[in-house]
Amino acid sequence: MFTGIIESIGHVTNLEQDKDNLHITIKSDLTPELKIDQSVSHNGICLTVVLINEKTYTVTAIKETLIKTNLNFLEVGDKVNLERAMKLGDRLDGHIVQGHVDQVATCTNIKNENGSWVFSFNYDPNLNNVTIEKGSITINGTSLTVINSKNNSFSVAIIPYTYEHTNFNEFEIGTIVNLEFDVLGKYVARLMSLKPDND
Repeated sequence: MFTGIIESIGHVTNLEQDKDNLHITIKSDLTPELKIDQSVSHNGICLTVVLINEKTYTVTAIKETLIKTNLNFLEVGDKVNLERAMKLGDRLDGHIVQGHVDQVATCTNIKNENGSWVFSFNYDPNLNNVTIEKGSITINGTSLTVINSKNNSFSVAIIPYTYEHTNFNEFEIGTIVNLEFDVLGKYVARLMSLKPDND
């Protein structure tokens, strides 16, 4: 379980295809504090540490993860948002994030607001995920508040600190990002879909 508050930026140093799996090696200042079998969120994807080597560590993404996320677009040198699992009893500064990406979205607009930025995204509505105005959304592992919520699109406002300390500063129009929709909203949507039709 995570909070969506990014702890650090990692840099991809190696990508190794192994059958349907992808081994991803990351250089991070968190590495000395990690241990084998620990869960770490990478751009919002919960992955398990399988190897540690001084300043780098390696995680493995399986086929199912590669299909549903933007990991297939990773290149050596890319920045990755990192967060370790939350500790029981800590403050929940973001919102409840599972590290299970629901689908990807495409950045469609970036607007500089003279001190902040508004990023807009489109996503496939056929997967039955929804946003609500002022609700929570996780983009590449970052807990954010939805604005301009529509059927297949939404925007988020980014303050300078978040812009500087996440990989939002590398986004361009067309960038593919990972989305995790609010878990409470997903349960409500699922329950509503099971509700008998009274008409």
